[in-house]
Amino acid sequence: QVQLVESGGGSVQTGGSLRLSCTASGYTVSGVCIGWFRQPPEKEREGVALISPSGLTTYKDSVKGRFTVSRDAAKNTLYLEMHSLNPEDTAMYYCAALRPLYCSVRSLSSPLAVLYSGQGTQVTVSS
Repeated sequence: QVQLVESGGGSVQTGGSLRLSCTASGYTVSGVCIGWFRQPPEKEREGVALISPSGLTTYKDSVKGRFTVSRDAAKNTLYLEMHSLNPEDTAMYYCAALRPLYCSVRSLSSPLAVLYSGQGTQVTVSS
C-alpha cells in the first residue's frame, strides 16, 4: 500500500521560512516524477514545484527563487524548502507523484495526472 505523508507545515509571519517533508512508503521517490501542489482557501489547486526522474527541478513562476524542491533517496523523502513566505503562499500543501506522461508543474494541478498524493500539511502566512 502506497502512502505519502506530509509534515512540516505551520504558521509563520511574512518573510519566514518552512521546510515541508513528504515521506513515502510502498513507493520510491527516486527516479520518478514527483512534486508539490497547493490549494489556497477557496481557490483551485496549483502546481508549485516538481522534480523529474533525472533530477531536473521546475517551479511555478511566483515561487521561483524562494522555494526549492529536493529528495533524499536514503530517507525516501521529498522536501520543499520555502523562504520569503508571504500571505499568498497560505494553502494546504500536498506532495504528489505524477503519471509518467504528465511530468510537468502544470500537471500537478490535475487530479487525472496524479498517481498518488498525501493528506496535506497546512501552511499559514500572516502579514
